Amino acid sequence: MRFCTYTLLDTSPDPVTGVARSQTEAFEHVARQAVWAEELGFDAFGVGERHAQRFVSSSPPVVLAHVAARTSRIRLMTTVTVLSLLDPVRVAEDYATLDHLSGGRLDVVIGKGNDPDQTALFGYDVDGQWERNAEKYELLRRLWREERVTWSGRFRPPLVDATTQPRPLQQPIPVWHGSASSTASTELAARWGDPLFSANGFHPLETYAALVRHYRERWELHGHDPADAVVGAGFLGLLVADTTQEALRLYEPAFEAFRRSPGAVHNRLPFSTLEEYARDSSALIGSPAEVVDKIGRYREAFGHELSGVSLDVPGLPESVTRRSVERFFADVAPVVRREHPSRQEFRHALNA
Repeated sequence: MRFCTYTLLDTSPDPVTGVARSQTEAFEHVARQAVWAEELGFDAFGVGERHAQRFVSSSPPVVLAHVAARTSRIRLMTTVTVLSLLDPVRVAEDYATLDHLSGGRLDVVIGKGNDPDQTALFGYDVDGQWERNAEKYELLRRLWREERVTWSGRFRPPLVDATTQPRPLQQPIPVWHGSASSTASTELAARWGDPLFSANGFHPLETYAALVRHYRERWELHGHDPADAVVGAGFLGLLVADTTQEALRLYEPAFEAFRRSPGAVHNRLPFSTLEEYARDSSALIGSPAEVVDKIGRYREAFGHELSGVSLDVPGLPESVTRRSVERFFADVAPVVRREHPSRQEFRHALNA
């Protein structure tokens, strides 16, 4: 098992203290977090893309270029690149540049996005976002693989013998498909033979396990070797403590704040109590043994080889989250890696 962490650079006030980082402080914080993640032993550090509300992660390639300069080993990921809103030519150029600046440490995770505010900001309607994502990805693939691309489609002007510069350092740059709610993303990943990353966010395991099964079924129907399918899975929260009771006590303020958050309301979070949330969501809350067991249950359902956790939990003091993450890497990650080793042929992504 490999581990990644990620951020959306949210500058919202802390739901308990009411204190918010300035935008400059948010960027300084994410750079420190990336360095710490590498020191801890994370395999990858991700920056998501948002163009609305209090998120300042509108330019992941710029942020990740700074992270690349501050680190030396950790892979860099986009979690996700909102391809449905972007020009594939610009994406091809920006991320090929980052690929060179990072020494070939880049993995791109694409998705159609789920925020209607940012869709309107770019002049699109929500309708058609899946079609845009699929068409733009097909063009992006060609731009990274072919020197001279002639192309026409519905969502941008045609190209004739186009070559984007620079050419990617990796041949090719690994691309994952973010999956949260629709078989459109699992179908696209399976069709092209790419890895899938399950957001695994607001609902019980089976909601996302069904999408992973669809991905694997369609993968095989598209003629790919079932052994080559690669899956990653995010986990909604992290609090590792000596006992279940201590973990729940520490996590209580964060859960109450999260339950009232716009994201939880929009996604109809089905958990009304912390105990239910800790038991039935993907959140990793409990003793080291309990967290190992939960990752194992998801591994059994998903067959995933990459697990994603956050270094920050809104509503918890930084000192508490730091102790929890350090405990995770001391007492959980080694056991999970031993019980669920990554395959030697896991070459599609995170190929450091």
